[in-house]
Amino acid sequence: MSEDQKQQLLKQTLWNIANDLRGNMDADDFRDYILGFIFYKYLSRKMELYANEILEPDGLTYDQVEGHTQEDLLLNNIKDFSLEKLGYFLRPDELFSELARRGNAGGKSKFILDDLSKVLTNIEQSTMGSESEEDFGNLFEDLDLTSSKLGKTENAKNELIVKVLSHLETIDFDLENSESDVLGDAYEYLIGQFASGAGKKAGEFYTPQQVSKILAKLVTVDKNKLKNVYDPTCGSGSLLLRVAKEVKEVGEFFGQESNPTTYNLCRMNMIMHEVHYKRFDIYNEDTLVNPSPKHLDMRFEAIVANPPFSATWKPDNIINDDRFSAYGKMAPKSKADFAFVQHMVFQLADNGTMACVLPHGVLFRGAAEGHIRQYLIEDRNYLDAVIGLPANVFYGTSIPTCILVMKKQRTHKDNILFIDASQHFEKVKTQNVLLEEHIEEIIDTYKTRETKDKYSYVATLDEVRENDYNLNIPRYVDTFEEEEPVDLQAVSQELQALEHDINDTDAAIADFCKQLGIDTPF
Repeated sequence: MSEDQKQQLLKQTLWNIANDLRGNMDADDFRDYILGFIFYKYLSRKMELYANEILEPDGLTYDQVEGHTQEDLLLNNIKDFSLEKLGYFLRPDELFSELARRGNAGGKSKFILDDLSKVLTNIEQSTMGSESEEDFGNLFEDLDLTSSKLGKTENAKNELIVKVLSHLETIDFDLENSESDVLGDAYEYLIGQFASGAGKKAGEFYTPQQVSKILAKLVTVDKNKLKNVYDPTCGSGSLLLRVAKEVKEVGEFFGQESNPTTYNLCRMNMIMHEVHYKRFDIYNEDTLVNPSPKHLDMRFEAIVANPPFSATWKPDNIINDDRFSAYGKMAPKSKADFAFVQHMVFQLADNGTMACVLPHGVLFRGAAEGHIRQYLIEDRNYLDAVIGLPANVFYGTSIPTCILVMKKQRTHKDNILFIDASQHFEKVKTQNVLLEEHIEEIIDTYKTRETKDKYSYVATLDEVRENDYNLNIPRYVDTFEEEEPVDLQAVSQELQALEHDINDTDAAIADFCKQLGIDTPF
């Protein structure tokens, strides 16, 4: 079976599971159940493969350990190795395949809810006191097996869970193939599908792949390795993982996410994409008010972000914070957009690049935001490019957005590149989509840094000053289309001809009225 066929089969199975759950709960809830069970199966298969590798010199496989004369010794050795290599441990009787088998023993649903609940707890507890404890803690807290949404009775809940496990057990995740990422890609696909149907909440955990790709390509121009990458509003982690696809190697991944459920999604997503627990650090808190103490002392080579648009925040208690104090002004309480920018600039390494999606208002709004904008351009000269995106590319909002690209050590210190890609898209149903050629044109223009008619413009800093640091893209990129000249003589002749036709029609109507002996209507 080809990679594409495997992926299609997996996607179809996932949607079959979603349909089983759909009648009981909303999209957010069954997303948590499906993704949680996929993650459990993934951990189980990784555990089994690694244990088999350890046991190979003994001529054993993991399913043969239970009941073996040296069972305790073997399990203790495997646990020690597993906690170091994988970060967690599962006994043979706790594996996904074993629970699925017990649930369907004899062709009828057997009660496994209690066992399953214990297994999920044991996965987290197996990491306690180890280096991976923080990365695996509370990962399954959104997988509530006691919820009435699964069914009104315990048997009804059990029957539904057994059905879900049985669906998943039919799928081969192909984890033995190091070149394959069928599961990781399908997992991200599923997150995206839930986002597209989740309305306004979607932006909390997912950035459309087309936008992720642009941001990832921007921060990796002329680089094939990154020391680290950071996303201060990382959601499900799709942006961080997208950056890794643009280079040969990323040393470490760092992120922060305020929503606990989305924070769990991100950690799962990292592990499912084979990012070792020692190579990522995701922190669960509000980035602006409670940034990770560990992250604040670090500087990052690549920063990507899609912060919540124009979010409210409370700056009063952090006005002297080093991230903001140099600017002399704080972003308004009703619009935190520039607060996120200030935070990212603070975290950016001297050799780093930052690319951030923001609403268009950040380009031209005045007061404190205008002051911060001027400081970044005039005092620091960090702004490298402004890129306008089409409206309606994000889930849950149709507003047009832009990307700000910033560097602390800019090659082109005397100008700022403006790109207007707002009209370059394909309409797919109700959503505007950036195709591969649209993405490539943005990236190529950023690399070549050239002025293109009605698409891009390289503005000098003097021009930006003359515009009072207003970055509204139409001030720099002229997209005005001249209308065809009007031939007034031809229009006059057309009007005369129409007048003639009207007179003929009026005369004919008057004649008919006379024959009928009635008054004419005019």
